[in-house]
Amino acid sequence: MSRARYALIPLLAGLLGAGALPPAALAAPPRPAPVTASPQATTSAKPACDIPEFQGATTNTRLTNLFTAYGDDNGRLDDWTGADGTYSLTLANGRRLWVFSDTFLGQVNPDGSRPPVKEEGGTTAFINNSFAVERNGRLSTIHGGTAEDPKAVMPPRDDKHWYWAGDAVLAGGLVEVTYQEYERFGAGQWDWRWSRNVVARFPTGRLTSPVSVHPLPSGKSVAWASGFHRAGSHTYIYGVEDLGGTKYMHIARVNGKSLLGQWEYYTAAGAWSTAEADSARVMPGVANEYSVSKVGGSYVLITHDTTETLSPRIVAYHSCTPYGPFTAKTQVYTTPEAATYGPNIFTYNAHAHPGIDADGKLVVSYNVNSFVNTDHYKDVTIYRPRFIDLSFR
Repeated sequence: MSRARYALIPLLAGLLGAGALPPAALAAPPRPAPVTASPQATTSAKPACDIPEFQGATTNTRLTNLFTAYGDDNGRLDDWTGADGTYSLTLANGRRLWVFSDTFLGQVNPDGSRPPVKEEGGTTAFINNSFAVERNGRLSTIHGGTAEDPKAVMPPRDDKHWYWAGDAVLAGGLVEVTYQEYERFGAGQWDWRWSRNVVARFPTGRLTSPVSVHPLPSGKSVAWASGFHRAGSHTYIYGVEDLGGTKYMHIARVNGKSLLGQWEYYTAAGAWSTAEADSARVMPGVANEYSVSKVGGSYVLITHDTTETLSPRIVAYHSCTPYGPFTAKTQVYTTPEAATYGPNIFTYNAHAHPGIDADGKLVVSYNVNSFVNTDHYKDVTIYRPRFIDLSFR
């Protein structure tokens, strides 16, 4: 089994629960077309504060075209052709850092396919995390290792472990990126488990490897990497307790910008505690990646709806504070990829990028994947992020 296929297993288990896999894939799917979505009805009570009214969703053509053109460009053969994760962070001098998890590096064939990964006899490199830097409308890939033998920017401690990336912050001139470490403990396809949370610190001018790695709270089996939001003097940290079929939101915060400060956890009593054991299940239904952003006078939670198995629905919740309660659930988009490509394609992990200026709209990305590994070779467009703009009034 290739590294690419093996690395997909934890994602599938997290989305579905063990053993719930769909039938085999069909032929290579067609390329997707832009879709415009209209507002859906609110499905729960509104919070007491004023919340913006959802107006609709449209394709973000700038970012969609940027990653399409870059992924198809064969100017280099050690750069990005597809990935998931898709966090972003504004850096100095007009640069934007894009943070990815599993990443394909290499070439794209004239017919829109990619060669298999090296472990399967092809030329495509596969690494578990990477960066891309955007500047003046151009992208460049950052990985560890060499062009001939690329490695993850956050390298594993051995061949039984790997890191998937979470959200990132800029603190004291350093980029702090959260990572979730997974480990294999046997030869079976389900012999893996989440291990711990860490934060890696990178200088903004040298992103190929971290200068330091620090453990983050991990005693509650919460992946503290889903998203961050800066409000007042605090950085709010959003996590997920992933039970497979059910995923619960957890919330922590730290004073200041760096994640290395004293953490406090939101409790069932609506207070803050320095004990991680007091971290409460705020609500179910969030994905492994989601976001909380300030829009108008309220805070908007964007997530794939995990109350349904493999739902294509992206939903918004509203709150008067960055820590909830989050109510007024509203469907804001239905991802079209399963209908466009075929039943083996699924979408996941929608979240916002509030640092991107889009004429007052909230930019949201989501990921696309297939249950059949060879689909990623037949059509490079599958395993790439999609971008939409959400309008509120």
